Amino acid sequence: MPARPTESAIDRSRTSYGDDGFSTYLRRAFLASSGYDDEALDRPIIGIAVTKSDYNTCHRDMPALLEAVRRGVLEAGGLPMDFPTISLGEILTSPTTMLFRNLLAMDTEEMIRALPMDAAVLLGGCDKTVPAQLMAAASSDKPVLLEVVGPMMTGSWQGERLGACTDCRRFWGRHRGGELDESEITGVRNELVSTAGTCAVMGTASTMACLTETLGMMLPGGATPPAATGARLRHGAETGRRAVELARSGGPVPREILTPAAFRNAVRVLSAMSGSTNALVHLIAVARRAGVDLTLKDFDVIGADVPFLVDCKPAGSGYLEDFHRSGGLPALLKVLEPLLERETVGVSGKPLGSLIDESPAREDWQTTIRPLEDPLGAAGSLAVLQGTLAPRGAVIKSAAASPHLMNHTGPALVIDSAQDAQRILDDPDLDVTPDHVLVLRNAGPIAAGMPEAGALPIPAKLAQAGIRDMVRVSDARMSGTSYGTVVLHCDPESAAGGPIALVRDGDLIRLDVAARRLDLLVDEDELERRRADFVPPELPARGWRRLYAQTVLPASEGADLSFL
Repeated sequence: MPARPTESAIDRSRTSYGDDGFSTYLRRAFLASSGYDDEALDRPIIGIAVTKSDYNTCHRDMPALLEAVRRGVLEAGGLPMDFPTISLGEILTSPTTMLFRNLLAMDTEEMIRALPMDAAVLLGGCDKTVPAQLMAAASSDKPVLLEVVGPMMTGSWQGERLGACTDCRRFWGRHRGGELDESEITGVRNELVSTAGTCAVMGTASTMACLTETLGMMLPGGATPPAATGARLRHGAETGRRAVELARSGGPVPREILTPAAFRNAVRVLSAMSGSTNALVHLIAVARRAGVDLTLKDFDVIGADVPFLVDCKPAGSGYLEDFHRSGGLPALLKVLEPLLERETVGVSGKPLGSLIDESPAREDWQTTIRPLEDPLGAAGSLAVLQGTLAPRGAVIKSAAASPHLMNHTGPALVIDSAQDAQRILDDPDLDVTPDHVLVLRNAGPIAAGMPEAGALPIPAKLAQAGIRDMVRVSDARMSGTSYGTVVLHCDPESAAGGPIALVRDGDLIRLDVAARRLDLLVDEDELERRRADFVPPELPARGWRRLYAQTVLPASEGADLSFL
């Protein structure tokens, strides 16, 4: 563990004037205008990255969380200094926050490096903020802790409990199918998001919060306290106090925490929760930043013996507040203990085994977290597929798919872009049956920033006939709150000339989840003729989108930028 530098943080990372003494003198002069004297500035300085934004409603209560962290820093004798970074609100960002995940990671990494601080606390929550902050932390050389805003509470409509965003999709599907009129869907809409906080189910936000705690980059018990609770604020204050302790000791730094064993434990927890498919892309990106060789295939191998244990939507029936009341991530780790590697050490400074030993044993009332001997579902809740349609891999959340579609062969119905989907699928004269396989392409990282468009809506005429699921295949992602028989992240993507670019209407596609196969049943000679006609899409003209399209890695490698 590196020792803390003897020089005050405020006198390091100097502004470059060609005169270090002048830089220090000027810095302290300007800080004096904000009321800081030498006694304050010589304390351990904790930089706090803040992602508050009116465009990010999940982070609405972040000011209160920020004050809790600041209070903890002050209680421990440190000096809190907050700074803004990009805020990625999933719902209000076009075309998708995934396009900007790497930009937030760069922003955060560079600010940790450029601003004077002994340690950092990164405040996030909504889907891409936490993965970006983990990526930034993995590339930094200072102690870093993450703290999330926490999930929202549930609402109620006509006596039915509901919460964003699995229920958003379920009720919208009923509206598309003609079951709910405009007045009813408006009533649902006004209850879906009842408080501040991230989605109330095991979507990407809560999945990544739980994985962050598992990796050791968050203090125990931090993943699940709801945003509106005092438990969330108390954990924020604890995080502030611990940040000062890490600043004084000089570590551990993230790369000492983000070990191969820590990632293997995260994969096991992901499988037990049947968490978001997005987590595979994000964990690979963080691992690559940390110098850990984590591959897509590892998720299948490591998770092969881990049953599905957490009864939360979209794969289960409950909500994150239920998971929290059942003990949250520490209680799940207690159940998973026989499958975990106990020697990992995170920001708490204690080995995982010691933390598990300190947790109370699971009790029968904890129905949201099932015991290993009585799981909610079998192992393999997330499956990695390969085959002629996805030579470098694709992903399906099998725990949230329809059993009768897990081995299915059907004709393709091709949609060339997410922008065309609604027009095509709402056509009452569309030639489509429940046996068709809906194929969306030009939605991968290069082509479109990899939007959450993979869970295509059921064609309107079929939805009105009561069909609720079909096999869908794409190079896009889907929201962690989505469900259905949806194959995602096909690699290579269509814009890179992958086989998905060659699919034509009527081609037979075979999905066999048990065999981990996804195949295009077209002979190679015909595919070669089609390949000769393939024309890659034009790159964006300028700015971040052009840099992203030129340098983004494929989904199977984490979709980070190649030079990072």
